[in-house]
Amino acid sequence: MSGADNTPRPDWAIRFVDVCKSFGDRNKRHTVLDRVSFSVPSGRTTVIAGGSGQGKSVILKLILGLLRPDSGQVLVGDRNIAALDYDELQETRMKFGVLFQGSALFDSLNVFENIALPLKERTRMTSAQIRERVSATLEQLGLTGHEDKYPAQLSGGMKKRVGLARALQLDPEIVLYDEPTTGLDPVMTKEIYELFTNTQQRLGYTAVIVSHDIPQVFDLADQIILLNKGEFDVFTDVSQISASTKPFIREFARMVMGMEGE
Repeated sequence: MSGADNTPRPDWAIRFVDVCKSFGDRNKRHTVLDRVSFSVPSGRTTVIAGGSGQGKSVILKLILGLLRPDSGQVLVGDRNIAALDYDELQETRMKFGVLFQGSALFDSLNVFENIALPLKERTRMTSAQIRERVSATLEQLGLTGHEDKYPAQLSGGMKKRVGLARALQLDPEIVLYDEPTTGLDPVMTKEIYELFTNTQQRLGYTAVIVSHDIPQVFDLADQIILLNKGEFDVFTDVSQISASTKPFIREFARMVMGMEGE
């Protein structure tokens, strides 16, 4: 019987199921993720935090299919990333926008050209359509008047704005942020976080933020995932962190967040 597909869509955009990932040779393996399972709610902001080398960036690479898990599944929608062929993976990656740690702008391109790049490379839009789309984004993100500048002429905060503008050009369902406030002072960090929040609420995409900027980044979070020595804990409220009975979490709350456990 044909007809519309009435199968309910999952309320999560990304799901990890018993994911393991380690590096090194057989004699010296370093386990980064050990049977990690969690879901990223659709249309919400998930913050992934933890110390250096705890697997935060590995999670982003697994989501994008840049790494494969040793075991377990990484699901984007109903697709198991590790099981996709090249064309299927490229199609799935179209769902994503990525704001890289250093903004990853091309020094030889001006602001307009950097933002327009994904439209030129991955769509069949005309030059006029691209100009209209980019101009609208410039206005929305407070970049009007800067379109002819080159990255070397921009402040750190402006580079983040340009990086976000480029990440949003293909109308992504999911935006991944890799240490988005590295190198920014506290005032600019607060401004960029407000920009992230306003943009996400306006466009409704799912956001995943990897950051060491604790506890400030937690203000953006609907869900917090803490990584430590291959293990993970999931929280839906900052107050749950201080209430945890796990020694690592209690120490994290005290040392990093200045919170005393209950």
